[in-house]
Amino acid sequence: MTAPNRRSFVAGTIAATAAAGISANPAAASPAATTAGSEPVVVDPADPRYEDLARRGSNKRFSARPESFVLATTTEQVVRAVREAVRDGKRIAVRSGGHCYENFVGEASVRRVIDLGAMDTVRWDAERGAFEIGAGARLMDVYRALYYGWGVTVPGGASATVAFGGHVQGGGYGALSRRDGISSDHLLAVEVVVVDAAGRVRAVVATREAHDPNRELWWAHTGAGGGNFGVVTRYWFRSPSARGTDPRAALPRPHGSVLTSNVMFPREGMTRSAFRTLVGNHGRWHERNSGPRSPYTGLFSGLVLLGHQGQNDQGLSAIAFTHLDATLPDAQKLLDDHIAAISAGVGVEAYVAPPETLPWLASVEALATAQDAETGRQKIKSAYLRRAFTGAQIDVLYDRLGSTDHTNESSSVSIQSYGGRVNTVAPAETASAQRDSVMKALFMNTWQDPAQDAANVDWLRRLYAGVYRDTGGVPAPNGRNDGCFINFPDIDMADPKWNTSGVPWHRLYFGDNYRRLQAVKSKWDPRGVFHHPLSVRAAR
Repeated sequence: MTAPNRRSFVAGTIAATAAAGISANPAAASPAATTAGSEPVVVDPADPRYEDLARRGSNKRFSARPESFVLATTTEQVVRAVREAVRDGKRIAVRSGGHCYENFVGEASVRRVIDLGAMDTVRWDAERGAFEIGAGARLMDVYRALYYGWGVTVPGGASATVAFGGHVQGGGYGALSRRDGISSDHLLAVEVVVVDAAGRVRAVVATREAHDPNRELWWAHTGAGGGNFGVVTRYWFRSPSARGTDPRAALPRPHGSVLTSNVMFPREGMTRSAFRTLVGNHGRWHERNSGPRSPYTGLFSGLVLLGHQGQNDQGLSAIAFTHLDATLPDAQKLLDDHIAAISAGVGVEAYVAPPETLPWLASVEALATAQDAETGRQKIKSAYLRRAFTGAQIDVLYDRLGSTDHTNESSSVSIQSYGGRVNTVAPAETASAQRDSVMKALFMNTWQDPAQDAANVDWLRRLYAGVYRDTGGVPAPNGRNDGCFINFPDIDMADPKWNTSGVPWHRLYFGDNYRRLQAVKSKWDPRGVFHHPLSVRAAR
């Protein structure tokens, strides 16, 4: 078959300087970045900048239209903004990169949105022996700053626009996670603006040090998601295994180069049996090759299953993409064996793009370009997979993705690599409780026409409910599933119409860590200043 345009295709498929104090992302900073005074910029609806700020979110189904946006550049400005909101009885929401897939920032009751986009510093903090990163710093800008400045990185996702402010709090994973763990596994400390029972507002630094009286607040920010306990303004990163004072040894060093591959499977000839074989092969390969000592910990791959794409349909049913550490011994053989295992017995003539070796940062930039091209009105769901999908689940995917009863422009189910070193951390050691899964699945639907919102949301809901019909419409924890990823929040998990499993939404996202998170909530946000539909509730 003819090779499609790989970059435009992957765009719909993939569910990531050494000078101290330099801004990591000056071009993307909020207007507040140019303000030298101690007061933050406040933008109300009469200000011509308001509309731009209202439309800044990634999911175009939602827009934030509060009484005002507060564009902060310092922790002191955030403290002041929170104090004034508490005094005036105004509900607060916080935004860093604007990539929340649900309407947590744009809810009608939110009166003030604190925008942290200009707080994007990346620097080495010699006093803490760790890298300080502002909550508004974007992933790609952080990667460039750390890599060009010190040759290190934080394992995380690929995006030029997703900010650390939300990414880290939900765990944060990406192409290096099988080798180096998730982002929050390297989190040393966090600065949080909190509100006590008397309404007093202050900034607190909480660390992972055993003697720190604020340690539980640090722990809660290693996987519980944003909007729960306060406003995170800064992070400090240092790997638990790091020793000494050299910043070049404080975080992981990325791959020297990356071997990339794409295999395209056409829709023509993709029978139900062939589809079962392909999806089953991919899942079973991950069951066999996701241990922490596997030679494949340097591999990140995904099988992206495509629905009909309307007028832009390229006749493809799936793509298998792979990024592999090219410096591994026999890297090419490892890649060839992986592709052969995924393709075995499918019986469909696939197009195998010539493998390409890229510098590490270029490979991440390619993933970011692909991911960021997927824009519009969206509905997203997720799942952790301990084992491959069953034949019955694969049949649901085949029928629903292959149907023409939906009007979206991009629908997909992306099943991505997980496990490896991620699973060497105990579930209670961080707030990220899912520590024995080998894959993550991202169910995504994107369209442009607002008139099609209800139909497209309903279509994805029914696909997901069909895949998990044997467990109450959700990936209820069992030998095969382990709930959902909080960085892809989905309010349906708390809706008894769509979650009939008897497993509460918080069990799906936080596992057995929820009671401990409730205790943190009770101590650090006893007034419930920070909340949204999937936030931690204080213990009664």
